[in-house]
Amino acid sequence: MSTLGSFIWSIADQLRGPYRPNQYGTVVLPFTILRRLDCVLEPDRAVVRDLAARYENPNRLKVEVKKATGRTFYNTSNYTFANLLADADGLADNLAEYIDLFSADVDVFEYFDFKNEILALEKAGLLREIVKSFGAVDLHPNVVSNADMGDAFEYIIRKFNEAANETSGDHYTPRDAIRLLVDLLFAEKGVDFPGEEIIRTLYDPTAGTGGMLSLAEEHLLKQKPDARLTLYGQEYNPQSYAICKSDLLAKGHDTTNIAFGNTLTDDAFKGRQFDYCMSNPPYGVEWKQYAKAVKAERDSAGPYGRFAPGLPGTSDGQMLFLLHLAHKMRAPEDGGGRVGIVMNGSPLFTGAAESGPSNIRRWMLENDLVEAIVALPINMFFNTGIPTYIWILDNNKHSDRQGKVQLIDGTSFWTRMRKNLGSKNREIRDGDRAQVLQLYADFEDADPDLSKVLRNDEFGYWTITIERPLMGDHGKPIVDRKGNPKPDSKKRDTENVPFTYADSTAGVAAEREVIQAYFDAEVKPHAPDAWIDWAKTKVGYEIPFTRQFYKYLPPRPLAEIDADLDKQVAKIIELLREVEQ
Repeated sequence: MSTLGSFIWSIADQLRGPYRPNQYGTVVLPFTILRRLDCVLEPDRAVVRDLAARYENPNRLKVEVKKATGRTFYNTSNYTFANLLADADGLADNLAEYIDLFSADVDVFEYFDFKNEILALEKAGLLREIVKSFGAVDLHPNVVSNADMGDAFEYIIRKFNEAANETSGDHYTPRDAIRLLVDLLFAEKGVDFPGEEIIRTLYDPTAGTGGMLSLAEEHLLKQKPDARLTLYGQEYNPQSYAICKSDLLAKGHDTTNIAFGNTLTDDAFKGRQFDYCMSNPPYGVEWKQYAKAVKAERDSAGPYGRFAPGLPGTSDGQMLFLLHLAHKMRAPEDGGGRVGIVMNGSPLFTGAAESGPSNIRRWMLENDLVEAIVALPINMFFNTGIPTYIWILDNNKHSDRQGKVQLIDGTSFWTRMRKNLGSKNREIRDGDRAQVLQLYADFEDADPDLSKVLRNDEFGYWTITIERPLMGDHGKPIVDRKGNPKPDSKKRDTENVPFTYADSTAGVAAEREVIQAYFDAEVKPHAPDAWIDWAKTKVGYEIPFTRQFYKYLPPRPLAEIDADLDKQVAKIIELLREVEQ
């Protein structure tokens, strides 16, 4: 738990009465950000005001401020938390002016609708006390590190979402899950690039509050202190966008690369590709309201558009983000790109052959983009206990991994938390993470109980339609004009024939021969009058992750079960005797 976050959230107690608990965050979040920026800017206020007096052009002023302070943002107001309370009658107006005089790249407060919140606080008679309370919290960078500030943000957002009963997973991802994703993302190519200065790009289309971007940068700098990671992100939730941008501003990033908007309908970085991409899109969230725009883009963009391979059902948009990121990887001829994305189990298997989801998997696997999939422990996330998986994509795989997918069962690598955080009662600590990374590194030499390496074609299958004749009253098949038996729709059935059925059928190679061999061996002996309707054959792909790691546990012997039952019966009889006495 973040002690700082808990302390800051306690300020919300002053809002009781005029504000309901689910409204506390609309005050606490923007005031926390404002106070952090106030502290960050404090050492250079005099210098910035002097520069503002000399340079009226905002573009020139920004350049000069960057030279003088090293920061890309500034505030030219005479107000700070230290002197706002001096003018009690003008507090609301002065606070609004303070916000207005931030540089243009600090647009975060409008996404909180903060000016209206200030007026509401003043009307409720709470503004002075709230400003006083936040002014007493020391958030200077030499007192509160960026990491501690991130933890505080995370705590405050979680408390806000709990009070508002929202889906917190839409806004942020637990840091232990991010660390594993980041380690896997950098694992293959790592950060071992030649040259004195490493410049790489990282993109998150569901940036949330910026946790993934910040931790990825932190990881890279630990490995290569001279490296430079340019961060790009897009976020559609106004408050999450505001927090993400504020956090990066405070760390000195160029926040023009953080965009507000819906990635699925309005890609803010259209035409851009990146070295690394990462995302934790919302699970099971409908995209019905965007369907018209998404389908229009698919139809107009042609065969190379981001949604060309297929569209998932409108009840779940995860695979739209999967497709989006696959198209955001830097081209192989330019060094290639890697993607890390967290999803639930649905994208692994949902959808029959030639459905949208199946076609998406087919495109991914036939283009050899899927490098690894890691199953995470359950109860890892704040808002859900369902199974989740990290997918790693790479369009320029190492030669050893080409044409193959590594499946890693990481469900057993976790440590129980002392206190639950929503649905989250398990965390991946450093030792747990190291074991998963070792399995990834060992690849085909890894423990086969925890890691499987399969060829891409092992996930493919044909769905064939099996027909049986329609029988007449005389007990013989009814035939058409050509003398062929008519099919009985009530007896119609389908079978899935693995592409790899040929592996166990000597001399069989062609698709039709493989299917016929399967039919002759698996169907014909049980239905001699059946036939294949070849026109209805479809191609499908699924990733049966759980099946790969299934272990048969034989039932206990009956004698053992009877012995246990006898013991329990004896205990019950003894208890009854005690009652009778």
